[in-house]
Formats: sequence, structure tokens, C-alpha cells
Amino acid sequence: MDLKAKFRHVLGFPKKGVDYIDITTVLQDSAYFKYAIDSMIEMVKELEFDIIVATESRGFIFGAAIAYQMGKGLVLIRKKGKLPYKTVKEEYQLEYGTDVMEIHEDALNAGQKALVIDDVLATGGTTEANIRLVKKLGGEVAGIAYLVELAYLNGRERLKGYNVQSVAQF
Repeated sequence: MDLKAKFRHVLGFPKKGVDYIDITTVLQDSAYFKYAIDSMIEMVKELEFDIIVATESRGFIFGAAIAYQMGKGLVLIRKKGKLPYKTVKEEYQLEYGTDVMEIHEDALNAGQKALVIDDVLATGGTTEANIRLVKKLGGEVAGIAYLVELAYLNGRERLKGYNVQSVAQF
């Protein structure tokens, strides 16, 4: 299957000059969605990890499906104010400002090995915040997996030292 051809490019979204890679065209096609999940599982199946950590919001889609298929638990990292229990917070830089991600303070046990899942690797800032949250709880990052990598933004450079994998690269 030509997964790269299935993504929709939306020029000028969310701002002028951006080539937004829209994953909804993959999600709405059952064969391509299955192929995307299966491809991500194939990438990570040899990694040793205890739990999957997924990033709001599209990371939840892939994280949940992979956790289910691989028989792993799922931890959610959300934007500030979205989790109902006590949280640990991490502020991070966006291209246009800052934001805050949160994780429940009891989401991971010390020494647990986490696989971080998200839909797209762009600049790597969100993933860096996720890594810091995992470490704050005493966890270890066993690997990081994405459906799409925007290689021209060099996000992988910010994640040196980690096992970073992606299914499709632009």
C-alpha cells in the first residue's frame, strides 16, 4: 500500500506557508487505517516496554489501538486542565508560544519502560515534554513511534539518544 499517497496535504493550514499533513484520510479508510496500525506495531514489536504513553489527541488513536493489539496498558498525556486527578505538568515551546502537558501523578511506576506514541513528529517539542513527564514519574523511555515524520523540520535531532521510528516520512 502506498500510505504516503493516502495523506491529504492542506497548504496554508493552520497558517500561511505550512504544508499540513492530514491523517484523517488514512483513518477513514479501514484498509489504510489497519495498515498504519500494523506498520507501527511492526516497527516496535522488538522493543522491550511495559506501557504505552500516548499524546493528545491524535496520538490516542494510535496508542490505544497498539496497546490493545499488543496487550499493554495505556497512559494519556493531555493538555493542561483535561485530566481529572492530580497531575505532573511540563511546559514546552511551540512554534508560536508555549503550552503545558500533564500526566496523572500515578500513571507510571518507577522503572517502568514506556513507548511514546504520537501521530506526527514535527519539531520534537511535544515529545521532549512527554519524555520529561515520563522521567519525572521515574519511568524510562524505551522508544518513540510516529505514523508520520516531517523530516525537513529536523525534530529527530532534538530526540537524539532515543529510538525514534516513523512509518512515513515527508
